[in-house]
Amino acid sequence: MKRKIALIAFGGNAILPNNQRGLQSEQMKNARKAACLMVHVVKKGYDLIIVHGNGPQVGNLLIQMEEAVTKIPPFSLEVCDAMTEGSMGFMLEKAIINELRKSSLDKDVATLITQVVVDRKDKAFKNPTKPIGPFYTKYRAQELARQKKWTMIEDSGRGYRKVVPSPKPIDVVPKRVIRDLVHSGKIVIASGGGGIPIIINGRGLFEGVEAVIDKDYAASLIAREVKADLFIILTNVERVYLNFGKSDEEPIAVMTVKQAEEYLSQGQFPEGSMGPKIHAVVEYIKGGGKETLITSANQLKAALINRSGTKIRESL
Repeated sequence: MKRKIALIAFGGNAILPNNQRGLQSEQMKNARKAACLMVHVVKKGYDLIIVHGNGPQVGNLLIQMEEAVTKIPPFSLEVCDAMTEGSMGFMLEKAIINELRKSSLDKDVATLITQVVVDRKDKAFKNPTKPIGPFYTKYRAQELARQKKWTMIEDSGRGYRKVVPSPKPIDVVPKRVIRDLVHSGKIVIASGGGGIPIIINGRGLFEGVEAVIDKDYAASLIAREVKADLFIILTNVERVYLNFGKSDEEPIAVMTVKQAEEYLSQGQFPEGSMGPKIHAVVEYIKGGGKETLITSANQLKAALINRSGTKIRESL
């Protein structure tokens, strides 16, 4: 019998929460917790693709580079993306392999450094909005803006930060490799941090750009490319809510694509929080996807047996 494919997307703060120092030992422990959930999905009969965020990890790497800037030339953002794809992939890969071995499951795990194509004419490039990296003094910010043509903003009285665009992904370079690996039974870790953003330049060649790709949009694109049966987004709430944070908030167990789009038009799901996740799952369903699940890591096991989480479908 043909096995089903699940794609799970979760944020970089699952490996590096805000309340931790960011020690390697802490991140390894968090990777082991994530691995337990990933292997549980495998035990439910799914082949698996994993897409993770990397916001905290890239931020820390950029801070390290700024601190060492007088001794070691810093790398650009897209190279930092590749570095964190490798380091986080290693932590997750090792943890998953060990969890598989504990369960006497013989499966290979592969991490792919993933380039993701964006449109060089995407309107996001005209309006960079995503703050990244360290806080700078006004003098240092002006110097970097002049030398590197960075866009800098003052951030809530804490200093100045670099902002970069967040264009939509339109293609995944190694999509056939991802598809072949997962269809052959491998667990694939891909498009970490949303992937490494590249454009196709005027000569038809790949060219890296300093940008941030939303990992949920990248995950949705991969889920459509491999024809995943289940698209899971792990977030910090058990379910999607209407009127979230208000006295009349209401959890949603199941909704249709049409309902999701109506709620989006009403402003129920802001762009800074649940909005991109809802957009991502709607795109997946409209692209031929079967079922989506949005829940927290703590509730994933319950959600897989319909006791928690929010499912979005074409129809009820």
